[in-house]
Amino acid sequence: MSVSTPSSIKSPAASAGLFSLPVIVAALGYFVDIYDLLLFGIVRVPSLEDLGLNAEQISTVGTNIINWQMGGLLLGGILWGVLGDKRGRLSVLFGSIITYSIANVACGFVADVTFMDPTTYYAGMRFIAGIGLAGELGAGITLVSESLPTNKRAIGTSLVAGVGLFGAVVAYFTVKLFDWQMAFFVGGGLGFGLLLLRVGVVESGMFTNVTKQEGVSRGDFLSFFTNRDRFVRYVKCIGIGLPTWFVIGILATFSNEFGKAFGIAEKIQPGLAIMWCYVGLATGDLASGFISHAMESRKKGVALLMAIALVGSLVYLYAGISSPTMVYGLCLLMGFGIGYWAMFVTIGAEQFGTNLRATAATTIPNMVRGTVILMTSLYGYLKPGLDVVNAGAVVGLICFVLGFYSILTIPETHGKDLNYLEE
Repeated sequence: MSVSTPSSIKSPAASAGLFSLPVIVAALGYFVDIYDLLLFGIVRVPSLEDLGLNAEQISTVGTNIINWQMGGLLLGGILWGVLGDKRGRLSVLFGSIITYSIANVACGFVADVTFMDPTTYYAGMRFIAGIGLAGELGAGITLVSESLPTNKRAIGTSLVAGVGLFGAVVAYFTVKLFDWQMAFFVGGGLGFGLLLLRVGVVESGMFTNVTKQEGVSRGDFLSFFTNRDRFVRYVKCIGIGLPTWFVIGILATFSNEFGKAFGIAEKIQPGLAIMWCYVGLATGDLASGFISHAMESRKKGVALLMAIALVGSLVYLYAGISSPTMVYGLCLLMGFGIGYWAMFVTIGAEQFGTNLRATAATTIPNMVRGTVILMTSLYGYLKPGLDVVNAGAVVGLICFVLGFYSILTIPETHGKDLNYLEE
């Protein structure tokens, strides 16, 4: 039984348009967020080669750095989520972007570090970047969800993610046109440029009204674990997102290892695989809002796309693909399938009341990103006994089973009025 109750103070009706300033700024913010989030995955091999690491070290050290970044996302998700409900959505948007922009500029100097081990420095900077990156999407989606009218919410949040996810494409070509160090500097510069755009964005009316109510607990992260109904909703929201980062964090990021296991002679470039995955993801995210709107169901739209991702993963692992083109093509298909990311974050925002919405919308996607640590650890543990392909399949099986169970059993939120509180 839900403990949500309607707000006793009516908030102004959300009336912003699809191309209003909150939507545009959130989309551009997420563009920079994804650029910086995926940049290490794209430059992992060339940057670690420049630090003098061999192929085996690149795999182990690279995985360690990825895990530090994801750990930062996990911690940052809680930090920014709580701040988003206590201090406001805009404070998170400003604070998070300053944090990850500074960290990304610092990553550009890793090859010049002499006062400590460069790989340790690299991991530390990616950890700080992860903390900063954790706040962008959840705060942006929350602000947009509370600013748009109900009938435009799904399309609006899909536009944010669809535009934002092309940041991965720009990151890839920035590395190709310049080098991995310059790519970090560009990412930091883009972040600082965004701060100027955010000056004109106003705070969510729903949040402002909640701050005027006495006795309302805001941003209490532990409250997700003190009520059974709320806890189940929270865990299911996390479960829905697991297949997305299985595809990105395992199948695309380690595509070079899968390519060798498939017997493909030509070297697979993980950066290119990630780029094509995100082209598909951006396309899927743009489509997911319209699919959800047409079906009048968040659950049906997400389940359909998740099924496409499952089929693509099975073909990737077991259809006997034999060329880099097929690898990249399947990354594009799987990316489209996991293009329910924006809808998944929107579902997380819609499941909870205004006093916990930013905490939910920010921590949920970062809890999913944090599970990449478990995925890569399990994948690495299983590889010696099962081989690369079957180890990946076991991790994928767990993620998709939990994903389908969660989306099929979570409450529907299409058309839900968001002006309510969690007691």
